[in-house]
Amino acid sequence: MTPAPTILVFDSGLGGLTVFREAAKARPDARFVFVADDAFFPYGGHGEAELVARVVPLMGELIEAHAPAIIIIACNTASTLVLPHLRGRYAVPFIGTVPAIKPACAASLTKRVSVLGTQATVTREYTRALIRDFANGSEVTLVGSARLAGFAEAELHGTPTEDAPIAKEIAPCFVETGGQRTDTIVLACTHFPLLASRFEKLAPWPVNFIDPAPAIARRLVELVGAPSTHEGAEPARIAFTSGKAPSPALAASLKQFGILL
Repeated sequence: MTPAPTILVFDSGLGGLTVFREAAKARPDARFVFVADDAFFPYGGHGEAELVARVVPLMGELIEAHAPAIIIIACNTASTLVLPHLRGRYAVPFIGTVPAIKPACAASLTKRVSVLGTQATVTREYTRALIRDFANGSEVTLVGSARLAGFAEAELHGTPTEDAPIAKEIAPCFVETGGQRTDTIVLACTHFPLLASRFEKLAPWPVNFIDPAPAIARRLVELVGAPSTHEGAEPARIAFTSGKAPSPALAASLKQFGILL
């Protein structure tokens, strides 16, 4: 029997837990290592050269330490800015995370789609190129939030944000033009699905929120194959680059994702 692979999931913070959750469902037999570069969080606050200089050598250290069969970059910013450099430097296969604009525009019935991401993601040329290539006749509204990733992290730490600030951040996503309303919203930051239930509650009308994690999990299976057994492997491990010990509230949140400290 082929030994189960080690899969490294990397993010600037804890938003990548939404990707890890789907990946772990797809390969329950695998050994997972989740690395949060919280010492450099948030990535949106750093320039491209600074991020490349940070992440490329850090990834080399992680590859040496964990010998992963594949690495998931569970961060839109790192995927669009650093991933080409990582693929050029290391032989390990990488899976990136990009805004799910193509499937969102294909699925929209009203042809009114919003992309909710960090300010860095929605202003990036990469995102605009995806819209040019895959809008499929849809009107696409770009909405950048500087606060939602922090709200999601706070939720995991047991200090949820009140409804009003969240509602204010998502309000620009809901557009009505030509008698048609937004019916699809792309969650273009892996932190945002952590707040999906809050978004659904606070939405002024029902929409389809597109989470990239299931597609990433499918891509994982394409590259490393289906599980050889559906028996779970050892609990996933987590590492924080800051070296800080998680609070009891965060430890409880991590346990819900299947990560034990």
